[in-house]
Amino acid sequence: MNYKIKHSIKKSKTVLIVAAIVWFALTIFFVTPLSVSIVDATTNGVFNFGDAVANLVSNIGNIGGNLSTAFGADYFGTFLKTNMYFTIAVLLFTVVGFTKAIPKHEYADIEHGSSDWSEKGEQYSLLSKNKGILLAEKNYLPVDKRGNINVMVVGRFWFW
Repeated sequence: MNYKIKHSIKKSKTVLIVAAIVWFALTIFFVTPLSVSIVDATTNGVFNFGDAVANLVSNIGNIGGNLSTAFGADYFGTFLKTNMYFTIAVLLFTVVGFTKAIPKHEYADIEHGSSDWSEKGEQYSLLSKNKGILLAEKNYLPVDKRGNINVMVVGRFWFW
């Protein structure tokens, strides 16, 4: 089970960083104008959707003003609540993406025939890392080994 978490973190590291950057940018460019528009469209405790959309369209272009307004006393609670809902939505999408990145089995994304299947030098009980017939990088089949040392090469040869 531990390999699944390690593999999914390794596979999703850049996606998680990009998700954090997108969350931060959308918080500044979308959530802040939205929360200011919601407060401005609420008069006497009644929310007017038409005014909120009109305010949102005009507020999207005014980023600096929205940031200073959103951190004001009347707007800060709405900003926190809107940002919390937005953060929960982004976290849900991130969790779904993270669970889709979990491998189905231990050998997912490992090339068949490579030495990536071995850990901590266990391939050197059969192979040599110094001399012999070259199989892969730092993997040699020793020629002085007793027993069957038949080798099948799959691939192509590069001569230049």
